[in-house]
Amino acid sequence: MRTAATRRTLLTWSSLLCVSSWLTAQEPLDLGDVTERHVMIPMRDGTHLSAYVYFPPGEGEWPVLFEQRYASLRGESTRRSAAGLARSGFVVTLVNFRGTHLSEGTWVGYRALQWGELQDGYDTCEWLATQEWSTGKVGTFGSSQGGYAQNYLAVTQPPHLVCQYMTDTGLSLFEEGYRIGGTTRPERFKGMDGVCRDPDDNRRLLTEWFQHPHYDEYWEAEDCTLHFDNMNVPCFTIGSWYDFMNQGSIASFQGRQQHGGSNSRGQQQLLIGPWLHGRLNKGNRVGELTYPDNAAWPVEEHMVRWFNHYLKGEDNPIEQDPAVRYYVMGAVDEPQAPGNVWRAADDFPPPTESTSFFLQANGRLSPEEPTDADSSTNYTSDPLHPMEIPGRSFPGAKDARAFEQQSEVLTFTTEPLDEPIEWTGRVHVELFVSSTAKDTDVIVRVCDVYPDGRSILIVDYPWRVRYREGFDHEELMEPGQVYRVAFPVGWMSQIFNMGHRIRVTVASTGAPLYEPNPQTGEPLTIEFPENAVSAVNTIHHDQAHASRIIAPVHEESQQ
Repeated sequence: MRTAATRRTLLTWSSLLCVSSWLTAQEPLDLGDVTERHVMIPMRDGTHLSAYVYFPPGEGEWPVLFEQRYASLRGESTRRSAAGLARSGFVVTLVNFRGTHLSEGTWVGYRALQWGELQDGYDTCEWLATQEWSTGKVGTFGSSQGGYAQNYLAVTQPPHLVCQYMTDTGLSLFEEGYRIGGTTRPERFKGMDGVCRDPDDNRRLLTEWFQHPHYDEYWEAEDCTLHFDNMNVPCFTIGSWYDFMNQGSIASFQGRQQHGGSNSRGQQQLLIGPWLHGRLNKGNRVGELTYPDNAAWPVEEHMVRWFNHYLKGEDNPIEQDPAVRYYVMGAVDEPQAPGNVWRAADDFPPPTESTSFFLQANGRLSPEEPTDADSSTNYTSDPLHPMEIPGRSFPGAKDARAFEQQSEVLTFTTEPLDEPIEWTGRVHVELFVSSTAKDTDVIVRVCDVYPDGRSILIVDYPWRVRYREGFDHEELMEPGQVYRVAFPVGWMSQIFNMGHRIRVTVASTGAPLYEPNPQTGEPLTIEFPENAVSAVNTIHHDQAHASRIIAPVHEESQQ
């Protein structure tokens, strides 16, 4: 709880920063007994952030929940969701990052939220805690951008932050945001012009990123994995199997549980289900699949229970829940198929046996090591005529044959399985690659192939080959020389049913989801260069160069 002296000090600080007057919210929407107001929240440098505040009915002090994001806060579903939380007895505040929408200041991405000269998350938390309608206890929520913001906030340790609830979160913008596997995404982030008060801010920020092509001190300043010791508040974390950012959700839980100061039973919990990226989409219909009803998770209902316990002192048993719950996916519409069940654990991942499945000639995938002295498969990587993966979101839980059947995409597939096999954990790949270019990308996918031919995408990940020895430096290729390229493809928990097949897909382009590599070996640029080159890439799968997928096979499926 706040002390009177602390409250007086912070109120004085707020008044010196010119606490804004309340403004009438625009775009009227009937929210019933919930009051919606607009406020400009002061930061330590005099900048004010735009926020919409939702008050419960009645009088009194309430605990506060807040979310930070750069996306618009004015969508009807967003406002109704905030009002619903408010009816549960919280003041709910939605805040836009500086430089976006009505928030003042310069857009600098997430940098103003972190542990540097500006700490917008910290200042927002403490301002909310000291208002007359606040009990002084603050919790945070949000997904994706709102997850990143919560991790950055936790590192700064605001005194009134009590607990957090994160969905599909991230820790390092170099690995899980602005870059993915070392690949750059300028076209994706040019679109951020649309959230900025001044679009030129975004172009300046893009230029700044490209001035730091490798992981250096600039990117360390945005890397929460270096600060787990400070992330010591209770947190419930939701991850989604069909989301590349699941790596951030799992790593966030692992880091907080192992290194943070909040080690009491139940104060760090992880839930992973068969869902796509997002906050309120955790139902049982995912992509082209319909899982059993048990796959759905009541996000808002559970969130209220979590916040009631930590912010209101409600004596509910939420801390007695398992530290980890994860959904083991199985085949859908096959009544006797194993899987599609929840498991509980004290930690994650569970014990597994690393098992290799080797890429073979003629598109075969087999647990047997290759014996050929010379075996390889070629394909063309042309950044000017890339293979196609439509959209900007990971197309998980959908039939991937449209991509697999394109001319410059390789597939390696097992024979139909004689018995089910479970992969639960992080899948890795080790490829032996040569190219006629100095640099290229490799995109690796894992699919569950149904007896009717559907190839359901579970995980994929790209890797820029110049970063095969680490993101802190680059090593270009010598044309024709064979290189080992190893990286994590993603987390999964899947039982491949008897009669199904396992497929590994390899390609070097898949636009617009993955923006092509120019392959010149020159410094990467915001605008795609005119001198981009086509290349012939080779995946080697012989005795000396045994390219393979490394699967975390669950112990029970080996018995």
